[in-house]
Parts: sequence; structure tokens; C-alpha cells
Amino acid sequence: MSWYGGWRPYVPVAQRRARAASYAARLAKKEKRTLCPVKLESRKIACTFWGEAWCDNLEQYSDFANRLPRGRTYVRNGSVIDLQIKAGKIKAIVSGSEIYHVTINIKKLTPAAWKRLKQDCSQSIDSLIDLLQARFSEGVMSRLTTPREGLFPHPHEIDMECSCPDYAGLCKHVAAVLYGVGARLDSEPEMLFTLRDVDHLDLVSHAASAETLDQTLTADAGNTLAGAELGEVFGIELESRGTARKEKTSAKRVKMVGGKKKKIHKAPA
Repeated sequence: MSWYGGWRPYVPVAQRRARAASYAARLAKKEKRTLCPVKLESRKIACTFWGEAWCDNLEQYSDFANRLPRGRTYVRNGSVIDLQIKAGKIKAIVSGSEIYHVTINIKKLTPAAWKRLKQDCSQSIDSLIDLLQARFSEGVMSRLTTPREGLFPHPHEIDMECSCPDYAGLCKHVAAVLYGVGARLDSEPEMLFTLRDVDHLDLVSHAASAETLDQTLTADAGNTLAGAELGEVFGIELESRGTARKEKTSAKRVKMVGGKKKKIHKAPA
């Protein structure tokens, strides 16, 4: 059928992507933000634990099964031109026969659920030092990604919208964006916590405030990071036993002399 009969002229995929990328770049500049396209290094969408766990969980949802394959094709060919992840919201621009805007709202994790996760993770920590060095043990990662009780949203917690004319609950453009999230988690796993509106550093704070902290630091003394280094990495303050004793001893060597504080230096024996 000719163009006059209703068919649009064929536009190569690369040309459509370039047009969408130009549009997305202008929009990002106008909104004063960085353009974040999804670019895969290979045919595999996700390569790390976090990205693979997200994609595996996505494929367990029977409601999504029929639409996911087309989404995989779209994300692999670079059609997700821009992907923004914020608390409770994913926004994306996808290149197709037209330029489509996708918005996915995801319910934030409830305080009760997050509290339960923190408690469970603290019991799964094989080494507190690993956690303080931003290395989650297998037990912690498994707990955080447990279906139904972990950080991944359930289908009923996901509200999807696309500007395309497909009225299905999950169109191929939305499916591509959901897979794009898995690819993004490869390089930025903290985005999973951002999406569910919880702070991953809470796991560190929760573990560090536990009564076992001092025992763990003593047992793993050979691998202990200095308090200053921990502060630089995590923005928290930790005080070792030795530092506390030193400051306490120094405090005892100060007395009031003529209304002013004066240090008392003990002469060597």
C-alpha cells in the first residue's frame, strides 16, 4: 500500500533513534538535568547480581509474560533514550515509530517493611566489616531481593503509563523501560533503594548501632578501617575503643588554674 493509501514511509531504526536522542537532549537541557540513555555493552541486558535479580524477578510476573520479549528487543537496540529513576517514579523516553514518553509509578516501601528488612539483614551479616566497606554479603543481598518480601515491587504496586496508542497494561515501550532499570542497576545498584524511597546507608547505621559492633570490630581488628576512612566513605562517625580511652585520659590531665583550663603534664618517672 502506498503512502497515500495510509502507510507511513519506512524510517530506519538508527534514524529514529537519532531523532529521539536529539529531542531528549534538548528536553534534558531545558530541564537542566543530565541525559541518561540505556546503553548495553552486549546482548545481555544485565550482568551483575542486582541487575540480573531485577530482570529475573520481572520475568516471574505472569501478567507481564506476553509483553516482555518485545521490551527486550527495544532495550537491546538502544531505544530507551533517557531513563530517570527517582523515589517512587521512573520516567523515560523511548524511540519507536514515534517518540514515546513512559512514566512508571511504584509504591514506596512502607516504614514497617523497611524496618523488618533492616532487622533481617543485620542477622544475615557474615562480617560487619564487609558491610562497612560497602560489600553486602550473599545473605544480605538474597534477603534484599527476596520475591514478595524484599525491595522489588509487586505487580499491584506498579502503575504504568505510555504515550503510545497501545492500551495494554504493559506495552513494549514500558517493558523496555523496566528492563532498562535492570541494566541501570548494574552500574548504580543504589538506585533500587532510591526507587523504593529508602536509604541503603540505613543498613550500615543499623548494623553499626547494634551491640555487636564493638565485638565485631575487635574480632576483625586486622581488617578494620580507620574511623576517619569510614567517615569519608559513609559519612558516619565511629570511635574505636583506643581513641575513646585516649581522649578520656587526656581529659583527666586538665584542671582549673586561675579560672582557666590548664593541662597537667606528668613528669616521667
